[in-house]
Amino acid sequence: MNQLNPSQAESSSLADSLFMEQALSLSAGGEILPSVELLAQKLSNAAKTRTPLRVKLGLDPTRPDLHLGHSVVLKKLRAFQDLGHQAVLIIGDATAMIGDPSGRTQTRPPLTDTEVQQNAETYLAQAGHVIDVKKAEIVRNSQWFNQMNLGDFLKLAARVTAAQILTREDFATRMQESKPIYMHELFYPLMQGYDSVMVDADIELGGTDQRFNNLMGRELQNAYEREKQQLVLLMPLLEGTDGKVKMSKSYPEHCINLTDTPEDMFGKVMSIPDTLLDRYHQLLTPLTEEQREQQQALMLLPPEEGGINPRDVKAYLAKWIITQYHGQEVADTAEAAFIKQFRNKELPEEIEQLTLKANQSYLICDLMVQQGMAPSKSEARRLVTGGGVRLNQEKIENPDALLQQEAGSDCILQVGKRRFLRLVFEN
Repeated sequence: MNQLNPSQAESSSLADSLFMEQALSLSAGGEILPSVELLAQKLSNAAKTRTPLRVKLGLDPTRPDLHLGHSVVLKKLRAFQDLGHQAVLIIGDATAMIGDPSGRTQTRPPLTDTEVQQNAETYLAQAGHVIDVKKAEIVRNSQWFNQMNLGDFLKLAARVTAAQILTREDFATRMQESKPIYMHELFYPLMQGYDSVMVDADIELGGTDQRFNNLMGRELQNAYEREKQQLVLLMPLLEGTDGKVKMSKSYPEHCINLTDTPEDMFGKVMSIPDTLLDRYHQLLTPLTEEQREQQQALMLLPPEEGGINPRDVKAYLAKWIITQYHGQEVADTAEAAFIKQFRNKELPEEIEQLTLKANQSYLICDLMVQQGMAPSKSEARRLVTGGGVRLNQEKIENPDALLQQEAGSDCILQVGKRRFLRLVFEN
């Protein structure tokens, strides 16, 4: 057996230390399964064989916008890219037809193929704000699922037992509560796992709610007798602006979308609860744990003792986030607009205008939906009853309220703190 001489042994030890340092950095803030040691080993083997690791991230286009929650895992994907590894971005246009049941207490409404394809249109441009899309491998999982016949799909289904699928927490909870679980939902983890087989993934990234789905990839790689099984890197979920539920495409009213205008993005960050500040800094910024602890301590002190106002911390965070996507100058402008509008109680200089027929009745909730101020009629009614809709600064309390005005008049419809619409009435 060949033995390393002292200099070789020292060099090997330094290399092992380097790859462990890389593994710890890449997995910082998250959970690596089965272990960080195996990640260090994969990184070492990749360097020795000069074969980049294939790092998979799947995004289902169930809605047209990506949000800051997505950016958490996208930043990890970029970190692997920066070390020379291959990012594999899967646009889940086939899996989106089912909808991920993870964390769901009820079945998702089905999407049409047209809706899915329309939502997918802008995904690459949005992801390109974080990762290097030009160097990424982009695939749609419809490429293989659309080619499957019934026999192929039955072979896939035969790789896993029903008992395995039903052990996942959300399905088990629904069974306990006697809520329905439809057959197509059981296929979702199989399909996501099969993606890993098809792209030969070394590592899969996801949120903590993806644990079952991501581990299914390892299970199926083994079932299909692949030489390797992917590691799984799970990142914490970022809460939405309400501070209660995760930032999710299922709750658009609590999302800070990558497609939001800088002004909307600034306002939404300013609206988060103070208790979320540390979480947002942890997942979205490069602040170290020590820096975050110092910031938290300063927010507890009164101004005369050198304390800082959480409002100022939010403003700094909002500017930092906007700078990542729009640049410093745009971030400064967004801050100035926020101060003018909300601290000085002024209306925005530019307000979208809608011309309506005079002396004709309009249901305010219908106008909100038609003009994109609410995603649905039910959400519009919820906003009204929750006190979030105003007409000329007066709060509207009746969700069935009608609007009718004479020719030559106008009014300002306001939804929430940042959405305004000038209504002009003409004959």
